[in-house]
Amino acid sequence: MAKAYTTRVGEGPFPTELCDDDGERLRSEGGEYGVTTKRPRRCGWFDALVVQQAVMINSVTDLFLTKLDVLTGWERIPVCVGYDIDGERTDIMPVTQSDLHHAKPVYEFLDGWSEDISTAR
Repeated sequence: MAKAYTTRVGEGPFPTELCDDDGERLRSEGGEYGVTTKRPRRCGWFDALVVQQAVMINSVTDLFLTKLDVLTGWERIPVCVGYDIDGERTDIMPVTQSDLHHAKPVYEFLDGWSEDISTAR
């Protein structure tokens, strides 16, 4: 399973992190707060490279996207499909934390929707 957007707890590089109203909206509508501590999670757009890496490492054969309903109402939805690292594009996860720290997301945009999909199965 993967969320339709990316979240993190704690420090570290997070190329798609949203430190703006969009990040707050994902956090609020997605209920992205720690269960025990109630601390807000860091939120960002879906990062396909992170998911691709997890699929490869864990030999995942099926993937389910959760929390798609949280994205309702966005006109366009950015999806990170690569990184720009010091002027070079890569379509795979960087090997080093330093490269990941310098990574700037490369986005493709999907059309959004306005219909309530919270009961879709």
